[in-house]
Amino acid sequence: MSHDTLPHPVKTGAAPAARPDGRRRRHWTQRPNPLAGLGSFVWLVVVIVPIYAMISASLTPQDQALGHNALKPPGSPTWSNYDTVLHNSFFHLLWNTVLAAAAVVVIVLVLCVPLSYVAVRTRGFWSGAAFRLFLLGVAIPAQAVVVPLYLMITKLNLYDSLLAIILPTAAFAMPVAILVLTGTMRDISEEVYEAMALDGASPTRMLFQLVIPMSKGGISTVVIYAALQAWNGFLFPLIFTQSEGPRVLTLGLFNYMSQFGVNIPALLASVVLSGIPIFAVYLVARRALVGGLMGVGGK
Repeated sequence: MSHDTLPHPVKTGAAPAARPDGRRRRHWTQRPNPLAGLGSFVWLVVVIVPIYAMISASLTPQDQALGHNALKPPGSPTWSNYDTVLHNSFFHLLWNTVLAAAAVVVIVLVLCVPLSYVAVRTRGFWSGAAFRLFLLGVAIPAQAVVVPLYLMITKLNLYDSLLAIILPTAAFAMPVAILVLTGTMRDISEEVYEAMALDGASPTRMLFQLVIPMSKGGISTVVIYAALQAWNGFLFPLIFTQSEGPRVLTLGLFNYMSQFGVNIPALLASVVLSGIPIFAVYLVARRALVGGLMGVGGK
């Protein structure tokens, strides 16, 4: 047998697994990081302890609230505080809050998605100036313009209505929404735009068939951010509403406060119940929120 016909030596040992794209997958060994683990544990305690104390106090009878140690489980837990909250116009407040949050999300998406698309695709002076003008809103706190906003709401006959909460909340959510969406849309390759343009696609068709589907991460981030702004808003409902009709959950906490005292367990029970819906939304879409804020939502 000649040298050329000798069989090749067989290598023993399993080869690295191949990825779907044909490249070999590398196996990385991670070294333990005790400092990072300790920091994560401390942060977990900082977050969980107040939540535990709030839930524990909400299960405590009212006559034992002041003398109860929040870090100890209640000796005789009761659901009466939650029953008090549910029978004290809680569902009316919840419905108003859901309506306000949904309206804010719709307004922000309808306005910010096209504005961000124009800011990314247009290289003119006016589009750049408009983009910088919107970003200026990030540096303006709501407290600084609450008096002019109050005068505008009054002149428009919107005082003491849900629109008085929805419109300013949406306006102050738009700068951050445009910042996130423009960062997401800039991640879309220029070659994809050019390919659609060669196929005769109009700018409107590019927006709906290319930009929006490839910007789902950034859009999800904007949805969560705008909903959180509306759900947790307190200043605008406090200043621009007065009656019980348009009252939202954040103002409903005043139902458990009076000049003679505070129903602490019922107040905390209301906080727990009002936080459950938005916390559930956050758990479902937390990855999209973090990814969009890091500028990788369009990937």
